[in-house]
Amino acid sequence: MNKYLVVNNPAHWNFTLENMKVISAREYLTHPGFSKLKKARIFNLCKDYSYQSKGYYVSLLAEARGHLPIPTVKNLVDLREPRLVKIVSDEFDDLIQKSLKAIKSPEFTLSIYFGQNVAQKYRELSAMFYRHFQIPFLRVRFQYTNKWNIRSIKALSEAEIPEEHKALMHNFAEEYFAKKRYDTPRNSNFEYDLAILVQPNDPAPPSNPKALKKFAELAEKMNFYVEFVSPKDLSRLSAFDALFIRQSTEVNNEAYAFARKAQQEDIAIIDYPDAILKCCNKVFMAEALENAGIPTPKTVIVHKENKNKVIQKTGLPLVLKSPDSTFSFGVKKAETEEEYETLVKAMLKKSELVIAQEFSPSEYDWRIGILDEKPFYASKYYMAKDHWQIYNWDASKKDDRDGNADSLPIEEVPEKVLDVALRSVKIMGKGLYGIDVKMVNGQPMVIEINDNPNIDFGVEDVYYGDKVYLEILTALKNRLEKKQE
Repeated sequence: MNKYLVVNNPAHWNFTLENMKVISAREYLTHPGFSKLKKARIFNLCKDYSYQSKGYYVSLLAEARGHLPIPTVKNLVDLREPRLVKIVSDEFDDLIQKSLKAIKSPEFTLSIYFGQNVAQKYRELSAMFYRHFQIPFLRVRFQYTNKWNIRSIKALSEAEIPEEHKALMHNFAEEYFAKKRYDTPRNSNFEYDLAILVQPNDPAPPSNPKALKKFAELAEKMNFYVEFVSPKDLSRLSAFDALFIRQSTEVNNEAYAFARKAQQEDIAIIDYPDAILKCCNKVFMAEALENAGIPTPKTVIVHKENKNKVIQKTGLPLVLKSPDSTFSFGVKKAETEEEYETLVKAMLKKSELVIAQEFSPSEYDWRIGILDEKPFYASKYYMAKDHWQIYNWDASKKDDRDGNADSLPIEEVPEKVLDVALRSVKIMGKGLYGIDVKMVNGQPMVIEINDNPNIDFGVEDVYYGDKVYLEILTALKNRLEKKQE
């Protein structure tokens, strides 16, 4: 397997490693050869892993390309999530207290390089943090009140490593990169307890109130105790056997924290944190669909170096998408070159990469609902009144914000549409997805893969009725029963 060490500036990496090529983040993100490369392990040592930074996108695109990144995007998001850091603090409290009991000062900083510390006595503690977060360079700050508590955890860049630590850090690196395997963390009268996560005042909830009521009624008939929980109930999640997410999902909101904690605690879940990470970023989507040979409108991943060459590939008008746009938020259409330049300049200030896509107008989009790789409903979503998208959030009348929808049997979906939807979902694996497909000149084009797709009473359930809800609840029950085998 090819091994690459990805850093901001290779000139600053002043030692060599056997069978390891050092490249820049910019090269990995923009050189077309890397998007076609097979069987690569990517060690991401960028100086910044913050959301939509170069470091973030190195790990994201590595996953989209089928490479094996360390750290993964999941690791990077975990590091920023204070609730998940608290979970670590609580889970490993005994080890923390035992390791730090001899320290007399009220504060202590632990620097971790490839899972090790320069002091052998902190070896077990350092290894624990690395196994959990998978970040090559970590700094953990502790504070003592009545006991030791984690004050902060942050990733380090090589420039922040003290000179006196660098010789040992180099030794740790050589040991680490010589390994063939890189540790990853393992992650009443009713039979089961089901939490359904909803967000009060959600601007675009994935299920309307009647659908939520239907889920609860049918779940109780299947021997689930059902409770609707809100984002403030994360600490209570451990009391449940299963979690069904019915609030808008984004990498930076509570849904991800719930999904990640459920995964860590082996709670049955729909849908998985990986699905949120992948589906909520259009950059991953574009790269993954292209690598899988899935037909899409002409698409360009835009960055500062190629922004002046985009129009010649996509033509005008074109559509620009923020990487984490959902429900048509953060999606803009540029009719002219001047509009494009204005929009892309503003969007690149917020993110290192954005998506440009050929404008492909249609009367409606197909939505194929797929659960654990099997289609279970089909809908047509029509464009909002006098608008080019399904949602028009700027409409003066609330009724004009979204278009009409039809529900129909799977058998009536054109074979081409169903085939491309099923091929697309293989990128994601098992879970609940909605695949959006347009027919353009008789050919299907995948527009988007949605995690946590809409299941609304009176829309997606019109043809199949209760069967739509029962399929999802049965999938949750199957996950629970599989755990007990």
